[in-house]
Amino acid sequence: MKTITETLNLAPQGKNFLTADWPAPANVKTLITTRNGGVSQGVYQSLNLGSHVGDDPDAVRRNREIVQEQVGLPVAYLNQIHSTIVVNAADALGNTPDADASVDNSGKAACAAMTADCLPVLFCDKAGTVVAAAHAGWRGLAGGVLQNTIAAMNVAPVEIMAYLGPAIGADAFEVGQDVFDAFCAPMPEAADAFEDIGGGKYLADIYALARLVLRREGVDMIYGGTHCTVLERDTFFSYRRDGQTGRMVSLIWLEQA
Repeated sequence: MKTITETLNLAPQGKNFLTADWPAPANVKTLITTRNGGVSQGVYQSLNLGSHVGDDPDAVRRNREIVQEQVGLPVAYLNQIHSTIVVNAADALGNTPDADASVDNSGKAACAAMTADCLPVLFCDKAGTVVAAAHAGWRGLAGGVLQNTIAAMNVAPVEIMAYLGPAIGADAFEVGQDVFDAFCAPMPEAADAFEDIGGGKYLADIYALARLVLRREGVDMIYGGTHCTVLERDTFFSYRRDGQTGRMVSLIWLEQA
């Protein structure tokens, strides 16, 4: 069996991390992990950042160190519960609060959204004074996590840009009538984001739903939304595809001068 160090040395460098492709200010930094570049083994191979999925705690700890080395600032990990709770990232350091979004204007912490099919949404304002990250599974998205995150940023929505990170694609996200109703009852126009496949089942486009929510809140600068975590097997973890699996993290922070 390979040691953790030997496994790490085998990981190809330069292809393990993504960044948001958007016209954010120069002091706004992003990092989106893939499943590659870490030390975890088996179903968690290799850059699993989730400490709650059954992976070796030492491997997760090392994986988080690898990410930390890329970021510089301490990462504000959350205990995500599919809620609409937003916290201050700097206050979350070291205590892992129950929340699904964080915001920062201090430049002292990186906001983080952990996913493996759910939608991570990164936010910043055009002036580069505040950033945020939200974990938007369908429950949180329907419940208002993006709306609460925008409100917590405390800037005009017209000044905010959003990046939709890697999530389950429209061809893979099969849902039931409950999900359709959760979105379409308050927003009838959301029906356009669902394809009826019969038997009370639909294919849902979580990217389209997020864009709809963001635009209703006054955020028109929306980027990303091009990946499918289920279909891109070699790049992303997917809970829907594999069940027992790892987690990626999408990060955003303010670089201090």
